[in-house]
Amino acid sequence: MSRINQNIPSLIAQRVLGNQNKGMAQSLQRLSTGLRINRGADDPAGLIASENLRAEKSAINSAISNSQRAEQVVNVAEGGLQEVSNMLVELQGLVGATANEAGVSKEERDANQLQIDSILQTIDRIANATSFQGTKLLNGNFDYTVSGVDDTLLTDVTVNAAKLSDDGTARAVTITVLESAQTGAVFLSTGANFANGGSGEVSFEITGTKGVQQFTFASGTSQTDILTAINSFKDALGISAVQSASAADRVSINSTAYGSDSFVRVKELSNQGATDFIFAAATGGAAVGDLKDAGRNATVLINGTSATTDGLTARVSSDGFDVSITFDGTSTMNDVGGTQTFHITSGGANFNLAPSVNLAGKVSLGIETVTTGNLGGNEAGFLSDLKSGGLANVQNGDLSKAQDVIDSAIKQVSSLRGRLGAFQKNVVGATISSLGIALENTTAAESAIRDTDFAAETATMTRSQILSQAATQALALANSAPQQVLSLLG
Repeated sequence: MSRINQNIPSLIAQRVLGNQNKGMAQSLQRLSTGLRINRGADDPAGLIASENLRAEKSAINSAISNSQRAEQVVNVAEGGLQEVSNMLVELQGLVGATANEAGVSKEERDANQLQIDSILQTIDRIANATSFQGTKLLNGNFDYTVSGVDDTLLTDVTVNAAKLSDDGTARAVTITVLESAQTGAVFLSTGANFANGGSGEVSFEITGTKGVQQFTFASGTSQTDILTAINSFKDALGISAVQSASAADRVSINSTAYGSDSFVRVKELSNQGATDFIFAAATGGAAVGDLKDAGRNATVLINGTSATTDGLTARVSSDGFDVSITFDGTSTMNDVGGTQTFHITSGGANFNLAPSVNLAGKVSLGIETVTTGNLGGNEAGFLSDLKSGGLANVQNGDLSKAQDVIDSAIKQVSSLRGRLGAFQKNVVGATISSLGIALENTTAAESAIRDTDFAAETATMTRSQILSQAATQALALANSAPQQVLSLLG
């Protein structure tokens, strides 16, 4: 090399050494942080993908935490309901013991009533005291509110779940009856006065959903007396008797309940004459000696969806919408084409169990009021009727009504506990499992993009170290080469 003003080999060696040092510094940074991407320049597309995955991981972790919190809320509510259930069972025993009238003194009845009053007060206290972080759970705070319900048509409306939009828009519920519910019905030909051709008495066995009873009517017994005799066993048999609306000479014996599970059966046991008196229709038809007729469940649409029905009760249960209604069998609602619309305006316990905050990720759960004024039903009555002075108190009230009320309350609380249990197991439990798997997969995806591969990066750093040392040696040689020009000057 004969020119010394510009040392081109040195410049080349400097550039290569700088590149090698830069690569080694990058490897050291990746190995020290454990991240392959530390800034946007490392991998712009990879940075975008990894940041999106990090955001998803954060949202999934929040959803898991929300699910666990929802389970804790339900556990607190379940604890209160379990105590209420235990006390309802104790109430059942007190009513049953008091019903043994001949063997129970007035003082014992009074003592039982004191216990009942205490239990009812405790149920109300539990309903008002069960809370989670100060929020009451069983006092109706998470029950749904509805508007536009016609009480003459709908006797019961229960909203178990309903997703409501955040803007406060009410959700409309429309019920349409396609086929009416019916009771079981058997007709008895009596005339104004029961005639048997003067042949004497006829014995019948009448069976209803609740029991069976035998009746004997002598020739000439008035229809009024026949109706009175049958209806005196109305509660025991689950049947009622009225004069047929279309044929005054026949008595209609009907099951008191509607639906396919209810029935009435009339069987002729003995007849001193040759004439049968049992018919399947109010007018016409052939007389038989034994006839059973079952009721029919209504066919109902709720918001256009075919409902599961049991007599006059219809229920639709789908994602975010679980509504049960019972309509009056004697009203125009129990006609083909009967319709009613009401609105769900607010309420429910809302949990966000998904990473996204939107209506699809929200789960709503209704928790009914479990005070004594709400446990029971419009038909049977409410637990408050068992208090001193109530219609179903055990001192001088109707004990059959008291037992019906308690049975209804037990079913109501058990149903609520079942729904909460199903929510814990099938919604919260499954959601936590699903989110856990999603978190694992999302974390793996982010790690594959962002994290350092130590094996590969160590090899890269070793290569950079060797090349850096070689470049340093080359630079030293390049810097010493111009000194050879001095030998030309002798």
